[in-house]
Amino acid sequence: MKKTLNEFKKFAMRGNVVDMAVGIIIGGAFGKIVSSLVGDLIMPAVGVLVGGVNFSDLKWVIKHAVTEGDKVVSPEVALNYGNFIQVVFDFLIIALAVFFLVKGINALTRKKEAEAKTPPAPPADIQLLTEIRDLLKEKNL
Repeated sequence: MKKTLNEFKKFAMRGNVVDMAVGIIIGGAFGKIVSSLVGDLIMPAVGVLVGGVNFSDLKWVIKHAVTEGDKVVSPEVALNYGNFIQVVFDFLIIALAVFFLVKGINALTRKKEAEAKTPPAPPADIQLLTEIRDLLKEKNL
């Protein structure tokens, strides 16, 4: 049992597992921010542009609710396509943000690769010895 716990501890504390956990937590928070952006800012503006429509209220009722007094006997059955439209907007904005994030990371990676491909200049004493060697070769010809 102790060996299994030690193996699990070693696994859980590896860098990529911790990085993944941090990414998931930040991704969840980012999802909430984007949902608020879409639901509270973008969709009301889009609704005004298309004639004052509140997208979250858009639905196609298949079966109306049946009530007896204050008691609901049978709930309403509806297709909430307005909510679907809002979720699609959420997805598109998240996908766009992730695209630009990956594009920025790729640009930084390419820049680092280009810097790594250029070899560093040799030290001054090696350069001097190389010049002396080349001069000696020229005189011997």
